[in-house]
Amino acid sequence: MSFPLPLIFLALAASRLLAAEVPSTSLSVDPIAPLLAKPLYQFTEAETGRYITYLQTAEPDLRKRIVHLARKNIGQPYEIYLLGEMPFETYDPQPIYCLGKSDCLVFTEHVYAMALSRDWPGFMRMLQRIRYRDGHLGVATRNHYTEADWNLSNRWLVHDLTAELAGPKAVPFEEKIDRSKFLLGRYGLKTDLPVENFRDAYIPLDALESALPHLRDGDFVNVVRGSITPGSHPNAEIYGGNAWVGHTGLIAHGPDGRVHLIHSSEPVVREEPLADFIARSLKNAAAPGAKQRLVGFKFLRLEKDPLANLRQIDGADAPRVTLPNGAGF
Repeated sequence: MSFPLPLIFLALAASRLLAAEVPSTSLSVDPIAPLLAKPLYQFTEAETGRYITYLQTAEPDLRKRIVHLARKNIGQPYEIYLLGEMPFETYDPQPIYCLGKSDCLVFTEHVYAMALSRDWPGFMRMLQRIRYRDGHLGVATRNHYTEADWNLSNRWLVHDLTAELAGPKAVPFEEKIDRSKFLLGRYGLKTDLPVENFRDAYIPLDALESALPHLRDGDFVNVVRGSITPGSHPNAEIYGGNAWVGHTGLIAHGPDGRVHLIHSSEPVVREEPLADFIARSLKNAAAPGAKQRLVGFKFLRLEKDPLANLRQIDGADAPRVTLPNGAGF
């Protein structure tokens, strides 16, 4: 008896065909016209590849591509813990990409990867390069902790502005990060990784106003949350400490010039003024039984030429991605 290959494997196997289907040199308005008014999260893989290729020509500005793709995903349903390593590993049976749904980090990663790519195969490689440390695909090398893993692994893409923007008002925080305990508890994977005492800082809410004029479209937002009662955070045994990055999103500016946040949060991806997000977060923290509160933000500046930075690391064939068995992706 034979069994069908997983959908994700079929998508990967067909990726070169998708790229060849609509080469950029022969792109016409006809295949793109139906996609212009269609939400991005309703695209098929073939449509996504076509649109990525089209957008590289139609919008040469990286920041504008990022905001365009983020806004085109508004309304995308939210679902947490969407992605894993299937079919390359079985610790997490989720696939390595998802077009129809997102959580906060999945949304950000997909938007960045699409904006940096020219076709579907390039998008798939770029997405994994962003999601995994040094592009080594595997649950143990996934960037699980935004502040301690993702931000540092993707310094070719974004750099931390927090200390510069906050100055003496920056609030330091420390986290005890036990990756081995996390991987064993969530995925049943035994590892021997050292416990890390990670130190970072955030911009408190009372220092935010002076930082806002410096933010640019496409910058990366880390929402920092804290325990209302010390030790009450449900993941305290994993994170330690009383502050952590609990949400992410992207900066955009509204028609009136106000700073907006585009992010994936229940029930769907939305765009709203950052001030409205803050007001709602503070209101939720005041509700009976609330265990966490908004304490501030970290902001990371999108690099001027991320691809040039990445080529310095990965070489001319960037992005370089390695499968768990050591093979190239």
